[in-house]
Amino acid sequence: MRQLSSLIKETSVSDGNVAIFFLGQAGLVIKTSQGTLVAVDLYLSDCVEHFDGYKRLMPKLLDPKDLIFDFIVTTHRHYDHFDPDSVPILMSNDTSILLAATDCEYECRSLGISPERTCYLKHGDVYSKNDLVLHAVFCDHGPDTPDAIGLLFVIGEKKIYITGDTSLHLDYGIEIGKFGLDVMFVPINGAFGNLNESDAVSLCSVVNPKIIVPYHFWCFAEHGGNPYLFMMEMEHRLPNQKYVIMQMGECLVI
Repeated sequence: MRQLSSLIKETSVSDGNVAIFFLGQAGLVIKTSQGTLVAVDLYLSDCVEHFDGYKRLMPKLLDPKDLIFDFIVTTHRHYDHFDPDSVPILMSNDTSILLAATDCEYECRSLGISPERTCYLKHGDVYSKNDLVLHAVFCDHGPDTPDAIGLLFVIGEKKIYITGDTSLHLDYGIEIGKFGLDVMFVPINGAFGNLNESDAVSLCSVVNPKIIVPYHFWCFAEHGGNPYLFMMEMEHRLPNQKYVIMQMGECLVI
């Protein structure tokens, strides 16, 4: 099978488009038409099993040594989003910039991550460099993770909304829907303060993205999440809404 790293390197993105690769759980790689590579919440190790006892069920499609990313983004400190076994390797070059939620600061210092190439983000912050504009937006991952953030990427004319780990807030969904989103990624595992399949459809009904993609399922037995239930809810409640169920390693071009 063709290696995912080779596929990402060789994928040519046309002007005005953006390519998004799904790596399982909440992991995404974004590639722009200028070749900018962005890693989002990559879980590339087995550290959650080592620390919390949750066995990884999904294969690892990427080694942290495979690619050099322009930006590495982490939405909060949970180890399936901020992977302490992988982040130091991903940052072991002279160019990658880490954009992390503020609750990742202790981990970054403990791991010796370069503070000169680390930027901590909280709700309301905007980071802009090269062809990338990133808005750190609201999410509600419960009282134990108050500093978690969602992500709104603006790349050219394309707008990509990654809710992050969050519960349902329809009022906020209405507000972010005003951006006119090209694609929205939503968790469906329904555990640990996250949206379930029905919640994801409810959020979609007020956000109205061009495409909705469910994620954050099947990596751990304890997490739950059923893409088939999501599909059935979509077909029943929002039959005209476009959605994509992404295979691990699949690329979505918007």
